[in-house]
Amino acid sequence: MKSFVVGGAGFIGSHLVDRLVERGPVTVYDDLSVGTRARLGDHLEEGRVTLVEASALELEPLAGAMHKHDVVFHLSANPEARWGLDNTRLDLDQGTVVTYNVLEAMRRNDVAKLVFSSSGTVYGDTRRTCREDDLGPLPISLYGASKLASEAMISAFVECFGLRAWIFRFGNVIGPRATHGCALDFMRKLASTKTELEVLGDGKQAKPYLHVRDCVDGMLFGLDHASERVNILNLTPADVTAVSRIAKLCLAASPYPNARIRYTGGDRGWPGDVPRSRMAPGKMAELGWTVEHTSDEAVALAVTEIADEVFRT
Repeated sequence: MKSFVVGGAGFIGSHLVDRLVERGPVTVYDDLSVGTRARLGDHLEEGRVTLVEASALELEPLAGAMHKHDVVFHLSANPEARWGLDNTRLDLDQGTVVTYNVLEAMRRNDVAKLVFSSSGTVYGDTRRTCREDDLGPLPISLYGASKLASEAMISAFVECFGLRAWIFRFGNVIGPRATHGCALDFMRKLASTKTELEVLGDGKQAKPYLHVRDCVDGMLFGLDHASERVNILNLTPADVTAVSRIAKLCLAASPYPNARIRYTGGDRGWPGDVPRSRMAPGKMAELGWTVEHTSDEAVALAVTEIADEVFRT
């Protein structure tokens, strides 16, 4: 299998590449604005990965690099949802426009298979457990809006041009090589302040956390076993973890376990943040796959991994 990974030098993308090289040659297409060459490690030196350093906002180079590949994995996106509050065009460009460019490049090159990283943010602000066919409330963040728009674009290209798609709606992905997320944010704050950890909101925000290795395992399992023209799959544990728990775990794993936690107050961290969410993993279970780690287990493991990266490397 010859794989083309848009955003393959980033957090989830680099973990995915670690697995894809077992299946055949991989081309990583990344502008390295967030991703790094170092995340691709020995794969580049061994010739199992080719890196094309270019922007997916430019259609012609993207289409040229995609020639003669079997499957496209599209993981490129704005890595931090809050950035959209300062640059309201960011998610439109890095989300929806890039997705169109990926699809159009596939159409021009007769590449039929797309694996897309979507998000539980498409379900909007609701406390009910969301299943794949449950899209009542609309997204409340620009990031979530760009993901939902991208899903619609993918569906249209599948219908109009004979593609197949696997759309994975992730829980909150956490683990080593992270480029964003509250655990990394907390560790960086502790490294800076040492005596105090500021936590946005009241700490009662609770979401499902998915370890990045489970994320990659689930994507590949879904690709191998889901057979619809458009496969929409929640990739998530069934449980959730509160932000207050993550903050306490970060203190314990840091060199500053006695630092004070200061909550800023309010029921959410920032405008557009969904304070509490829960996703149903039923479709993946029907295919025969479940996560190895619960949300609490994923967080506990990832916190130690991220602490090693922040404080000991």
